[in-house]
Amino acid sequence: MAEITDPENTILMELAGGTVTIDLLPDVAPKHVERMKELARSGKYDNVAFHRVIDGFMAQTGDVEHGNMENNFSLNRAGTGGSDLGNVPAEFSKIPHARGSIGAARSANPDSANSQFFINFKDNDFLNGQYTVYGQVSSGMEHVDAITRGEPPASPDRIISMKVASDA
Repeated sequence: MAEITDPENTILMELAGGTVTIDLLPDVAPKHVERMKELARSGKYDNVAFHRVIDGFMAQTGDVEHGNMENNFSLNRAGTGGSDLGNVPAEFSKIPHARGSIGAARSANPDSANSQFFINFKDNDFLNGQYTVYGQVSSGMEHVDAITRGEPPASPDRIISMKVASDA
C-alpha cells in the first residue's frame, strides 16, 4: 500500500482482490474531488458495480442510482444514472489521461458529470482535455487490472467499500 501523505484527499477503494489507493487532485478539479468524497462518506459507492469495463481502455463505475443491489440494480440501466446531487461542471486541465488516472464519466454534455467515474487501464491521450481528470491510483492498480471485462460484464465486480482515508 502506498504511503498516504494527504489522508483528506486520498480514497481507499476496497475491491475483491484488495485495496486501491487513489490520490485525489483538489488543486486541479476541486468540485469533482468534493463530490467523490461526499459520496464516499455517505456510503453511496459501497456495493456499486463496474458496469462498463473495456479491455485495453478503462473500467467505469459509480452509478449510485442503478449500480447498487439495494437500489433496484439492473445491468440494463447501470450506467444511466447518477446521484441525487446536481451535476458537476467540467474542470478540464493539462493532466493527461494516463494509466491509473481517474476520469469523470459524463454524457455528451461536458457539464454532466455526477457520480460515475472511470479508471484508465492505459494511457488514453485521446481523452485529454475532453474529460475531467481528478485522481490517480497510487497503489493497487493490479486489482483494477483484474476487474471482469464486459459492457456490462455478465457478473460484474463491485466496489466493496470506498472511504476517505482520513475517515478510515
